[in-house]
Amino acid sequence: MKFSLFIIISLQVLFHSAQADDRCFITKENDKITSTGECTKRHPPQSTFKLAISLMGFNEGILIDETHPVIPFVKGYADNIESWKQPQDPTSWIKNSCVWYSQYITKKLGMKKFQSYVKKFNYGNQDVSGVKRKPDGLTSSWITSSLKISPEEQIQFLEKFLNSKLPIDEKSVRSTRNIFYLEELPDNWKLYGKTGTGDLTYKDGSQDKTHERGWFIGWIEKGNNRVIFAQYVEEKNIKTKENSFGYVASKHAKELAKEKLLKIIASKK
Repeated sequence: MKFSLFIIISLQVLFHSAQADDRCFITKENDKITSTGECTKRHPPQSTFKLAISLMGFNEGILIDETHPVIPFVKGYADNIESWKQPQDPTSWIKNSCVWYSQYITKKLGMKKFQSYVKKFNYGNQDVSGVKRKPDGLTSSWITSSLKISPEEQIQFLEKFLNSKLPIDEKSVRSTRNIFYLEELPDNWKLYGKTGTGDLTYKDGSQDKTHERGWFIGWIEKGNNRVIFAQYVEEKNIKTKENSFGYVASKHAKELAKEKLLKIIASKK
């Protein structure tokens, strides 16, 4: 069964690799860093930033536990995806990658606290100013905007989070870990992580709607063993009947990363 799963995932990755430009894959296990590609260039974190928002929300008491608070959907909230048009709690927020729930949290924080956390986290370029001449830093700076982080810096941030080296209480760390759990991999390894997708941008801030970036960051662990990873890809924005917005790069980033992680797991047997 495990071997069949491995073959299926491998075939999926081979199919999509012609579309996805694998820009960087980086891992850290203990003190050993392994990387391929361009892993020091910064890009907007997109929905991978939800991990940082989760830590802020739990630490400030805006988020109570994995299932509270439940916030109802209100007309006017971001509703690009059908699953967003319903009440959300912290677990469904991450599962559905719901933009408006993130914005609910950051608005509760306010710009002063939000900016302070990003600085204390030493998160990428720490720029939450948002798009020029548009006061959206508090609600969108991480979405194809001013805030940027490299795959290498994603690893550094994740390591500090997992080793409780951030200015966050332990309950907030535990709760965040719980809502970012994804699945069990072969040989009892557990996968935690978050995807992120958005249009590519140029230096002048303009967006390229024909191409998109995709992230998948997180970690796998088994007992005291842990491998932290970040996968970044770029590809043509492919729209389908099922997905009129495109935004499939994150799916492909996840597929690529899982293939590589399965190889790492297999090498440890």
